[in-house]
Amino acid sequence: MTDNSLAQLKRILEGALLAAGEPLSLDRLAQLFPEGKAPANSELRSALKAIQVDFAGRGFELKEVASGWRFQVCEDLSGWVSRLWEEKPARYSRALLETLSLIAYRQPVTRGEIEEVRGVSVSSNIIRTLLEREWVRVVGHRDVPGRPAMYATTKVFLDYFNLKTLDDLPALTEIRDLDKINAELDLDGQGDPLEKPPQAMEELEQETVSQANIDERFEDEGDTLSSNANSSHCTEAKTRR
Repeated sequence: MTDNSLAQLKRILEGALLAAGEPLSLDRLAQLFPEGKAPANSELRSALKAIQVDFAGRGFELKEVASGWRFQVCEDLSGWVSRLWEEKPARYSRALLETLSLIAYRQPVTRGEIEEVRGVSVSSNIIRTLLEREWVRVVGHRDVPGRPAMYATTKVFLDYFNLKTLDDLPALTEIRDLDKINAELDLDGQGDPLEKPPQAMEELEQETVSQANIDERFEDEGDTLSSNANSSHCTEAKTRR
């Protein structure tokens, strides 16, 4: 590929990614070109990598997530960018974060298995919320009496938390402070805020076991679960609502 053709390819990709407002996969980017004239995936990836270099050190970056490539505000600027919106999203409940973390690190996992680790019942509202936000999905049923549903995370989950694969999940030792995670999530400024938990959930959270107890349970399985985690990158900053 000549310098001129690479420059033109980069311009096309930049324009498409800015206009799309969502991640674009290599296959979707290839569809921008007439049949028989689409660049090879290797050429597309090389151009995307070159764009990443071009924007290094700027206020926004080109990021590869599970669904493809997208432009986004650099994560370290989220504190400033979030001030564009007066109304902040509601804080995520500790119970929801614990449930989502367990699904992410132990998937596929049943509701009963989550309850066994947390030591308390999992609210139906939490499971419903995670399903509605498409952060988790049912991937099968455990072959035991009652055939309980097994839950796993989705590409939407990976995109939202700025992850390319599950291997990018942070090590368990890096996510012990759920209050810190909550504060970071409050800054991302994207999506519709979660509705405040109904009274039933609030009553449930009053029964939640102490975080020390949960950490101890995580510690027992840390060697196994942390094999899928090698990055502390969990949050995303976007300029659009």
